[in-house]
Amino acid sequence: MNGPMILTLATLGAASILFVSGKVRSDLVAIGALLALMLGGVLTAEEALSGFSNSVVIMMIGLFVVGGGIFHTGLAKLVSSKLLQLGGASDTRLLIMVMLVTSLIGAFVSNTGTVAVMMPIVVSLAMSARINPGQLLMPLAFASSLGGMLTLIGTAPNLVITKTLVSAGYEKLSFFSFTPIGVVCIIAGILAMLFLRRFLPKEEEGGKDKQSGRSLEELAQKYQLTQNLYRVQVASDSAIRSKTLRELDIPAQFGLNIIEIRRKISAKNQFFKTINQEIAGPDTMIESEDIVYVNGSFEQVRQFADQYGLILLDQHAVERRFDVQVEEQQDGEQYATRDVGIAEVMLTPNSSLIGRFVKHSGFREKYRINILGIQRKEQYLLHHLKEEKMRFGDALLVQGTWQDIALLAADQSDVVVVGQPIEESSKVTMDQKAPIAAGVMLLMVLLLVTEIVPAVVAVMTAAVLMVVLGCVRNMEEAYKTVNWESIVLIGGMIPVSIAVEKTGAAGLLSDGLVSALGSYGPLVMLIGVYLTTSIMTMFISNTASTVLLAPIALSAAIQLDANPFPFLFAVAVGASMCFASPFSTPPNALVMSAGRYRFSHYLKVGLPLQMIIGVVMIAVLPLLFPF
Repeated sequence: MNGPMILTLATLGAASILFVSGKVRSDLVAIGALLALMLGGVLTAEEALSGFSNSVVIMMIGLFVVGGGIFHTGLAKLVSSKLLQLGGASDTRLLIMVMLVTSLIGAFVSNTGTVAVMMPIVVSLAMSARINPGQLLMPLAFASSLGGMLTLIGTAPNLVITKTLVSAGYEKLSFFSFTPIGVVCIIAGILAMLFLRRFLPKEEEGGKDKQSGRSLEELAQKYQLTQNLYRVQVASDSAIRSKTLRELDIPAQFGLNIIEIRRKISAKNQFFKTINQEIAGPDTMIESEDIVYVNGSFEQVRQFADQYGLILLDQHAVERRFDVQVEEQQDGEQYATRDVGIAEVMLTPNSSLIGRFVKHSGFREKYRINILGIQRKEQYLLHHLKEEKMRFGDALLVQGTWQDIALLAADQSDVVVVGQPIEESSKVTMDQKAPIAAGVMLLMVLLLVTEIVPAVVAVMTAAVLMVVLGCVRNMEEAYKTVNWESIVLIGGMIPVSIAVEKTGAAGLLSDGLVSALGSYGPLVMLIGVYLTTSIMTMFISNTASTVLLAPIALSAAIQLDANPFPFLFAVAVGASMCFASPFSTPPNALVMSAGRYRFSHYLKVGLPLQMIIGVVMIAVLPLLFPF
C-alpha cells in the first residue's frame, strides 16, 4: 500500500471511531476528515469541495424546504390524521403502515425524495399518536431503500447493473424484474424492524421545557374559550356589509370580542379554493358571506346576529377548508393563525396596571392587543371585562399578532408574558395554503417519476415554488427548515469516497476478496460479492460502489461459468441495503437530526437489519436466478 492509501484508510478509521463514539458532532468529523485528506495531498482543493456542489447535496437542501412547506401549511397534519385513523393507537400498526406506504412510494420516486415528502408527515403522525418520532423516522428511511428494489427506476444501483448487463450483451432487465426481490426485502425488513425497534429512542431527550408556558390548546381549554366561541355569517342583505369594525364598535354595544374573520378566496379554481384568515382589526371591512368569529355569551351573540341580520351558525356547522372541518381543529388553533395568536400574561408586583379598569388599561392603544379573559385565583372572568378592575396576581389571556405579543414580552415593567411568542407562532400552520403545498408536492413527484427534467431541477423548482407561493413565509424561514448538519455531513463525506477510489483502496479490497473466494464455488462467491458491496457502501456512495463492483461481479461469474444475474443483483441489493451508517445514504442522513439519533442507533438497528437482509438475499437470489 502506498502513502496516500494508508492516509485515506487511517482517516476513514478515525472518522468511523468518532462517529461511533458520538462525542464529536458528525458534521465536524466530516470536515475534519476532509481537511486531513487535503493537507495530506490526497485530495485537491477542487476535489475536496466538490461534495458541496454535488447534485445530491443541492437536492437535499431543496427537499428540506419542500418538507418545511408541507409541514408549515398543515398538509402533513392532514395526511397524518388520515394515516392515524387507519393505524389507530397501535404502535405496531403505525410502524407497518408507515413502512408499507413509504416502500410503495419509493418504488417510483428516489429514496431521498420519498423521505423528504414523508418525513414531515411522519413527524406529525408521531406527535398526534404521542410517540417519539424516533420510533418511526429510521424505519421510514430504511423503508424508502427497501421499496427502491421494487422497480427498475427505484434506485440508481438498479440502473447501473442493467447498463452493465446490456453492455456485456445480456438481455435488458424490465421495469418489474426487480419486483420479486423487492417484495422479499420489504417483508423481511418490516418483520425485522418489529423486533429491532426496541433499540430506537423511546423518550424525548431533555424532557419538556418547563419555561415554555402552556400550549395554545392548553390555554384555550384553561380559559374555556371554545364554550364562548361562536360564528356568524354575513348575509347578502346584512346591515353591517361594507362597514369597518371601528364604525360598528361591537364590543361597546354588545360586550363581544371579534376574534377573526374568514373569507373565501380563489373561487374560480375549485382545487385551490381556500379560506383567508384575517385578524379582526379596527379597519377590517365586513363583506358578504364573511364568517365572523366572536367571543362572548350566547345571549349577546344572538342579539348581535338579530340586530344586523346575521346567520348564527351552529357550533358544529361544516366550514370546509381543503376537506378539513373546523371541529377537527385543536381548541387553540381556532384562536391562532400564522400572524395572530394568544398568550397568557402575569401582572408584575409593581405594575402600573394594578387597580385600573380593563377599559383604561391601554392594552389596545399601546400594544394593539385584546384581553380575552382574566384568571383570578380559581375564577375565570370572560364577560364584561371592560368594567373589571385588574388586581395583583391576575393572569390575563390576550390576543394579537405574534409580533405585538413579542413586543409586549419585551416590555416587562407591567406584565410578564408566559411562554415564547415567536416559537409558538412557528407552530401554527397556514392551513389555507395546504392545497397549494399539495399541488407543488404532486408536481415534484410527477417530475421525478417522468424524468422530464433532472431530479435536482424538479426538487429545486418545487422548493422555489413553496417560497414564492407562500407555503414557506419567506427565505429566512426557508433557510431555517434546512438541517445544515446533515448537509455538511454528506457534502464532507462525498469527497472522502473520491479519495477511496483515487488511491486504489476500493479496488484493492474488492479484487483481493473476490479472487480469494473464487475457488470455493458460486455460492461462496455470491456471499463475497454481497459482503464486499455492503461493506464498501458504508464508506462510499451506493452508486459509486455499484459502478466499481458490477464489472468485477460480472467477470467473476463468467470465470465460474455461472449465471451473472444473481451476482449483479447481489451488488444492487448490497449497495441499496446499507443501514449501518448515517452517511451511507441521503435518507439515513435526512432523518438523523429529526429522530435525535446517534451513530450507535444505526449500529444497533441498521447493522442487524443489513445483516438480516443479506442472509435472506443469499438464500433467495439463487432460487430466483439459478446459477
